[in-house]
Amino acid sequence: MTASALPIHHESGSPADPGPKRPRGRPRKTEGERDDGNRRHELLTAAARLFRLQGFDATSTRDIAAAVGMHSGSPFYHFKSKDALLYAVMEEGMHSAIARQTAALQAAGPGAGEPLVQVRRLIRAHFDTLLGPGNDFVPVMLYEHRSLSARQRASLAQLQVEYEAAWMPVLEALHASGHLRAPVKFSRLLILGALNWSVQWFDRKKGASLDELTDAAMFLFFKEC
Repeated sequence: MTASALPIHHESGSPADPGPKRPRGRPRKTEGERDDGNRRHELLTAAARLFRLQGFDATSTRDIAAAVGMHSGSPFYHFKSKDALLYAVMEEGMHSAIARQTAALQAAGPGAGEPLVQVRRLIRAHFDTLLGPGNDFVPVMLYEHRSLSARQRASLAQLQVEYEAAWMPVLEALHASGHLRAPVKFSRLLILGALNWSVQWFDRKKGASLDELTDAAMFLFFKEC
């Protein structure tokens, strides 16, 4: 933070006119800055979709630029390389997943604080992240993480720790009440592993809903007491 300058005094000792007050808060973004932000998000969304459908190696920056109506070199205005774009896709996916999960746990409703209600919300939010409309970001992370540098993987690992930390107290409460019989540590790994695998086989066109998947997961992993 920059220290405020001391007021300049006239020879008479009275302070100089400080001029108009600066507005508080962040300066309002210009139209150009807003457009840059929108274009960056468009690139992330298009890249996530193409990386998921075609794979990282088979997708070129030309493909991504064409998907959003840009010239082939324009993505480099926002991202210095295709590798940087891949990392940004995964980072965006994790931040969105954490926000969605937090909102789900904090939502009001009957029995909102009950562990069975909370774990249902966690599972449903996880399915939204993996399978909801336009959510290609985290599935890309699941299958393209080897294309990242060691530093990038370490950074994403911290976000994963933050995401998975929300599951632990809920699973511990379910274990204590007898609704979860397996050890909590293994249960977290097995449950998330099974949910993540749904990316490979889920097909919305076959009529299954995310609520039905959530019901099935609840019956599979948790015991009614």
